Amino acid sequence: MNPIIQEITASQVNKAVTPFKVGDGVRVHTKVREGDKERIQIYSGIVIARKGHGIHESFTVRRISYGEGVERVFPVNSPNIEKIEVERESENMKARLYYLRRRTGKAAVAIKEKDRAAEIHAKHEAEKAAKSAPVAAPAAVAPAAS
Repeated sequence: MNPIIQEITASQVNKAVTPFKVGDGVRVHTKVREGDKERIQIYSGIVIARKGHGIHESFTVRRISYGEGVERVFPVNSPNIEKIEVERESENMKARLYYLRRRTGKAAVAIKEKDRAAEIHAKHEAEKAAKSAPVAAPAAVAPAAS
């Protein structure tokens, strides 16, 4: 991209975006304007694609609604996105999950979830080791003999 355009758009890029990747289950909180009122609406589903970079970056979220697949494309840097929550992390091996479009039922949302058991086990072992470590007792002060 042209360095001049990068410099101009750098201030508009949202730096507080939650890190997420393709395959993650996300909840996107979007601002919806109805007349003179504004409210937050949540769209939850699986990220099937991320495209672009910089200010032009966008991602596609797919969910099953009443038995029908629905996809929505969100710009990452949109001021209408309040926040993005990651519900579940995944271990996918592809950059785009378009193959989910051909699936129906539970298979349409079946993605290999990240196995966090090893992380949790290591954390518990570290806590256990910290508790069982001998605590250095303060040296007893002997009374001075007079």
